[in-house]
Amino acid sequence: MAFSHQTVLLTEAVDLLQPGAGKVILDGTLGGGGHTEALLVRGATVIGVDRDPVALAAATARLAGHAHFQARAGNFGQLLQVASDVLPVDGVLVDLGVSSPQLDVAERGFSFNNDGPLDMRMGAEGRTAAELIAEEDERELARIIYELGEESFSRPIARELKRALPTRTLEAAEAVKRAVPRKAWPQRIHVATKTFQALRMAVNGELEALDALLAALPRLLKVGGRAAVIAFHSLEDRKVKEAFRELVGRCKCPPGLPVCVCGGEGDFAPVTKKAISASEHEVELNPRSRSAHLRAVEKIR
Repeated sequence: MAFSHQTVLLTEAVDLLQPGAGKVILDGTLGGGGHTEALLVRGATVIGVDRDPVALAAATARLAGHAHFQARAGNFGQLLQVASDVLPVDGVLVDLGVSSPQLDVAERGFSFNNDGPLDMRMGAEGRTAAELIAEEDERELARIIYELGEESFSRPIARELKRALPTRTLEAAEAVKRAVPRKAWPQRIHVATKTFQALRMAVNGELEALDALLAALPRLLKVGGRAAVIAFHSLEDRKVKEAFRELVGRCKCPPGLPVCVCGGEGDFAPVTKKAISASEHEVELNPRSRSAHLRAVEKIR
């Protein structure tokens, strides 16, 4: 299966990580290898990690000519285990977006426009989306759709999904259509977009993996090392923003003291004052980049 993906915020992310000869960087979401290739060209050694075997195989083939590249299986929440032999490192990059081949290939089960098995797993492990719908009760399913998809019609959607018990993507999309009043359908996105997003995030434990990554950053990075995260979902971006704020800390000492004595200062410093978004030109070339937000911090002690 081909794996061709447009890399988002490529120049911005790579520049923030300051790659160079002798530096080791973990790309926790290898995907098609676009970010990794740019880091390698700048002289860094890159360990690329991905849970998707198709992505791993495609990126390994693409980057075969780079001696300083390694591909490893795992998700970005497992970097402490997957890359334990190279820690601490000079940089960590995670792109939380779903790759175009995952969304567009019907057999992967992510698409509400093309018929395929209702799978949505990025790897081969765990429950499929169809199994999640069948196994969770209506209340829990509604909670998942509301919290992860920020879908206001979560309750009727959950009720209709439990009634239909879909095993195919178009069956699930039709269930959502039946549950949401036609006049309430969004104009700019498919009516099933938020529900499919929520199911995908739940199936793959994406927020749990993000929590694990953010908690691990102090152990992943050496002093001077940087972490950069590209988020597309408001929940994910909020988690990144809050975690980075905690890592940076805030001194509450009276003005004029030569050093902090309150313990409020953290071991990290912000690299980005606010999130970096895709340029108008990039959004024109790749509309999926319009919701991307890039944030970065540096370990200073």
